[in-house]
Amino acid sequence: MAKKQKVIVVGAGPVGSLAALYAANRGDNVEIYELRSDLRDPSTTPLNFTKSINLALSERGINAMRHAGQPKLIEHVMGATIPMRGRMIHGRRANGELYEEGQDYDVHGRSILAIDRGGLNKRLLDILESMPNVKFFFSHKLTGANFKKNKAWFEVRENGPSKEDQQTREVEVDFDLMLGADGAHSAVRYHLMKYTHMDYQQVYIDAMWCEFQIQPKKTAPDASLMSKFVISPNHLHIWPGREFMFIAIPSDDGSFTCTLFAPGSLFSHLESDPTGSLIAPFFDKHFPGVTALIPPTDLIASFHRNPHLPLISIKCSPYHFGSSVVILGDAAHAMVPFYGQGMNAGLEDVRILFDVLDKHARMDELAAGADPASSRAHALAEYTAVRQPDAHAINDLALQNYVEMRASVLSPAYRLRKFLEEAMSKYLPWLGWQTKYARVSFGNERYSEVVARSEHQGRMLLRGFVGLLGLPLLAGGAVLLLSYKRAVDVGLRAAFGSVDSMVEFMTMV
Repeated sequence: MAKKQKVIVVGAGPVGSLAALYAANRGDNVEIYELRSDLRDPSTTPLNFTKSINLALSERGINAMRHAGQPKLIEHVMGATIPMRGRMIHGRRANGELYEEGQDYDVHGRSILAIDRGGLNKRLLDILESMPNVKFFFSHKLTGANFKKNKAWFEVRENGPSKEDQQTREVEVDFDLMLGADGAHSAVRYHLMKYTHMDYQQVYIDAMWCEFQIQPKKTAPDASLMSKFVISPNHLHIWPGREFMFIAIPSDDGSFTCTLFAPGSLFSHLESDPTGSLIAPFFDKHFPGVTALIPPTDLIASFHRNPHLPLISIKCSPYHFGSSVVILGDAAHAMVPFYGQGMNAGLEDVRILFDVLDKHARMDELAAGADPASSRAHALAEYTAVRQPDAHAINDLALQNYVEMRASVLSPAYRLRKFLEEAMSKYLPWLGWQTKYARVSFGNERYSEVVARSEHQGRMLLRGFVGLLGLPLLAGGAVLLLSYKRAVDVGLRAAFGSVDSMVEFMTMV
């Protein structure tokens, strides 16, 4: 029997928790280290200092949980989601009338799912806590790592009677494999950079975000959940503003978590008046109808109370060193949130990583005397090679989708392409035609292949469109050419009287 490996997971969010679950199901001894206190405690402060609870869960994330070996996990998760079948675009017509316009995500009726971040995380941690080969270490900060000797050092915070009495101590931990799932500002990635020649790119886009809330209707205690929503719960609501936008995602208590995305200069302008007098007029002008859903006093209070946070996009490579460490999720590829794929891509990382690890483990079983560390090193190298182009592709798609959400959804050209692609997907299914969004959100095709197929479809549509426009011109040109030839022929016959005379003349010339 193969020796059990000791796997330590740094980061206890959804991606780290799912990675720990995969490792524990393989029989490894798993230890989970988390910078914060127990994430199931409502008093625990999130790393970004906001209580954002909404996530968009799609097929990739669901598929990763489906393969975690815990059927009750999927049952619980699916029971706590709200299906969003499309976008609901809000605006004002030229006559001042407010309108809502639905744009379904998928011609076949598939939906993405709004899910409570805390609820998903809690369920994963509860399952892990019930497993005998899993241990938790909260309030542990990674301060050092030697990936050649497979050692790590953590600073432990111990609470005293008051904040001033808190004490720290350092502990040393041995491991066979470290999984870094500790977010965009990853300590694991920081220490990994000391051991490998990592290409690293960090970009802050010119946009900030701030969170708001649409409160549920006041209903009777026994009222249904659906009756508590003041706008459609089955849509992701968007108020596009060309250079900025406001969105709303349903929560499972009847409220909506809303986000303003805008350039930093706009936030500075709105912050310039401490009374908040600029906020409500700005919303009335650019996001019609919002002040009827969120009272201006609440808008102002949320704007001043909630942090104004930047948006970061991170690419790096490789994701591993030797056989000892690999990074996953935002630690490897933090992305802006506009494709709803951040968590889904991170959960998919876990599935793909363990697929590769298990493949090499099976190969070990067939090779007598195989070295587990050497096998794991080959597996991690393969994981980096496979996953890096896909992670870079979805990072780019997420950046592009910001333009689509705040501006392109209003474009006739965007709507025409969406209509044509959906029509071909529905009525000519044998062509395998799908929208880019459908490929990303409702399938498990590699992100890089999605980009390649979408670009190919775009070229085909353009050629077809040019062909349709050019056909009348070609036909008209043929008619003109034929008419011209006939006119010339008639003129020559008139000049020479007969074909023989014309030939005689041409011979003399």
